[in-house]
Amino acid sequence: MTIQFNVGSRKSRGKSAIIEQLAILGVCLITLVSAVSCHRRPTETANTIDTGNPKAAAEKVAEADNLYAHRGDLGQARQAVAVLRQARVEDFGNYEVAWKLARADYYVGEHTDNDRERDDSFREGIEAGKKAVELQPAKPEGHFWLGANYGGTAEHSLIAGLSSIEDIQKEMDTVLKIDPSFQAGSAYMVLGQLYLESPKMLGGDKQKAIEYLEKGLRYGSENALLRLNLAQAYHAVNRDRDARKQIDYIMSMKIDPAYEPEYKDAVEQGKKLLAELKS
Repeated sequence: MTIQFNVGSRKSRGKSAIIEQLAILGVCLITLVSAVSCHRRPTETANTIDTGNPKAAAEKVAEADNLYAHRGDLGQARQAVAVLRQARVEDFGNYEVAWKLARADYYVGEHTDNDRERDDSFREGIEAGKKAVELQPAKPEGHFWLGANYGGTAEHSLIAGLSSIEDIQKEMDTVLKIDPSFQAGSAYMVLGQLYLESPKMLGGDKQKAIEYLEKGLRYGSENALLRLNLAQAYHAVNRDRDARKQIDYIMSMKIDPAYEPEYKDAVEQGKKLLAELKS
């Protein structure tokens, strides 16, 4: 900045003119110092930005885990979702919060009778799953529950189903690369279900579905939902005797308390399939 003093030729004006010009210079210097201070402030305060409250988030996760353990009561599953939302506010960059929210959202979306709640749950589950994958791409939980929520949306929407097939396959293939035994072979189960239910023109293949589901049994012999899907696949290719064997196995299984709600779902659907086979 260049400041020019314009001093008049008359002596009577000289002193006042100089004072005026000095006053102007002072104002300019104050402005310049203020500008420099404003420019430096972000650097000086960068380390004071609040990045989250992991302790508070951990407490919320523990509360949500207890609620989710009683998810057979859909009201408690809904409460788990609400608590995990609070945990996300406490610590948005928390991987465990993200994937557990995706998991709880999927359960609510899969079991509610309310269309709007279902769509909102799967939508939020997809968002949370994407966040989990972003935070920890080398871990299986985010990929699995992201894919599961894609699948939930696809199951109830033809348009979403057509656009989600590749997304579901991508996420489950990633899970298999990271840990094929994850959730007792559940990624194999989802891929088997995908090939079983997709139209042939979009890659549906009943025999391929059976192959995936049978591979899943290596890691999840006590996975009731996996066996249910295998029974459905056998029925689809007229292997009803094999389908009955899977249903019989489900009915005689020892219940794992951690997966009692899923076991009950498998038994209920297995009975419906058994009635279909008898008819």
